[in-house]
Amino acid sequence: MSDNPGQQWLQDLLGRFALEANVSTDTPALSNSQLAQSSGAWLTIDAEALSSEQVQVLTDKGMALLDAIQYLLNSTLNIGKSEEERQAYTVEVGSARVQRYEELSSLATEAALQVREHHDEHEMPALSGAERRLIHTILGDEADLKTFSRGEGSDRRLIICPADVSEG
Repeated sequence: MSDNPGQQWLQDLLGRFALEANVSTDTPALSNSQLAQSSGAWLTIDAEALSSEQVQVLTDKGMALLDAIQYLLNSTLNIGKSEEERQAYTVEVGSARVQRYEELSSLATEAALQVREHHDEHEMPALSGAERRLIHTILGDEADLKTFSRGEGSDRRLIICPADVSEG
């Protein structure tokens, strides 16, 4: 039995689905330090123990199932806890999420360059709520830029613009 409640919760969930895979708590190496700091505790499902079909199910459709598992884990383990007591968990399988985080970091960097060059707002492509929050985090220390979301539901988009431009 693990001392890490997130690891134990995820291991139990996998067992209920008859998926025999270990869950490690090692933090992966990320090139963006803000992402590494804001991602909380990492729980990595050993992809080598799963079939390629099982990995595909977890990572298909923009990692929707993996995101749902992560959401349930975080919601369940943080019920009734104060802000200071809450622990954020990032659920990974193999290196799929790390690869996506690196893609998002590159997208954010490219968008920031365009905004600085053209001094105009840039609308990011459709992203999940978690991915929008990551872009906010990645660009959070950039004093000359600001980020905000516009729209509702599936039409919600992240906007990056110069800090001196009003949100519109």
